[in-house]
Amino acid sequence: MNDILIVLCTFPDLGKARETGTALVESQLAACVNLIPAVESIYRCEGQVETAAEVLAIFKTTSAAWPRFESRLRELHPYDVPEIVALKPEQVAESYARWVGECVIELGRR
Repeated sequence: MNDILIVLCTFPDLGKARETGTALVESQLAACVNLIPAVESIYRCEGQVETAAEVLAIFKTTSAAWPRFESRLRELHPYDVPEIVALKPEQVAESYARWVGECVIELGRR
């Protein structure tokens, strides 16, 4: 029953992260999202090392919803190359996995 994906994605500010997270939860492509403000990112962009204050979003979705989730996240995201990293947890409490599955509408169930 462990069909859950944990998706990490950074945003330039809390407003955009909240707007995107709300849209994905409202459309039932994600069960929930945790927003962690005040993340400092150090990265390479156009040959230069940059730093930026960002917001980390942690989404919970399902493998079956992944294609639509990723597509919609890309549409909503302001970055040209957004960080979208999906992780499959090894262990998940059965009750939590069931809740995520009930919250996320999969293509075949819509």
